[in-house]
Amino acid sequence: MNKIFAIAAKELKAYFKSPIAYIVLIITISIFNLFFFMVIDENRESTLRDIFKVMEFLFVFIVPLLTMRIFAEEKSTGTMEFLMTTPTSNTVIVFGKYLGSLLFFSLIIGFSFSYYLIIEYFGHPDRAATFLGYLGLWLEGAMFIAIGLMTSSWSRNQIVSAMCTYVILIFLYFAIGFIKYVSTTLEPLIQYVGVLTHSENLTNGVLATSDIIYFVSIILFSLFITRISIENRLWR
Repeated sequence: MNKIFAIAAKELKAYFKSPIAYIVLIITISIFNLFFFMVIDENRESTLRDIFKVMEFLFVFIVPLLTMRIFAEEKSTGTMEFLMTTPTSNTVIVFGKYLGSLLFFSLIIGFSFSYYLIIEYFGHPDRAATFLGYLGLWLEGAMFIAIGLMTSSWSRNQIVSAMCTYVILIFLYFAIGFIKYVSTTLEPLIQYVGVLTHSENLTNGVLATSDIIYFVSIILFSLFITRISIENRLWR
């Protein structure tokens, strides 16, 4: 466990040493702030429901920028070989890097908590619905990061890694839009695969076990594939 935290801390420090991370952080928070005041001014409601929808859409495009370097950079610089020769298991490496990235993502989510404080001060928001909305947003981001980690282990090139992540995330995010193009027998599958099917329930304040299972299962599957990938590809 200590090794996982050590790798996570190293990964988190790497973010703050990268100008891209600061650029992404500043731009992301600025966009969130802009949409927050626009939505509040338009709706005149003490709810973050529409803000959550904007944020989860933007995460489709932000997360690949945060994850593209995790393994791709290690592989291109040759430091991955050094890491794998240390007495650290591949599972620990994967979980450590994932935790570090997740902590940075959680920092972004944490900045947005000021929105809740604002609507709490000026209105009477549904606290349970707001909490579930944040939970859904965090779980969706955690899933996106796991997928980005997986694609980063497939290539030395960070751009290739980011593009692979974009393809997967865009498919998952817009999956429901493909329902009209598939047979009726595939509709339930596409419906379940689509991330919006599950995130909208949490955003609307509805907690369902199936939604939690959806996010957790994809996270664990992506981390499992990542572990296999660094054994069979990066090491060679």
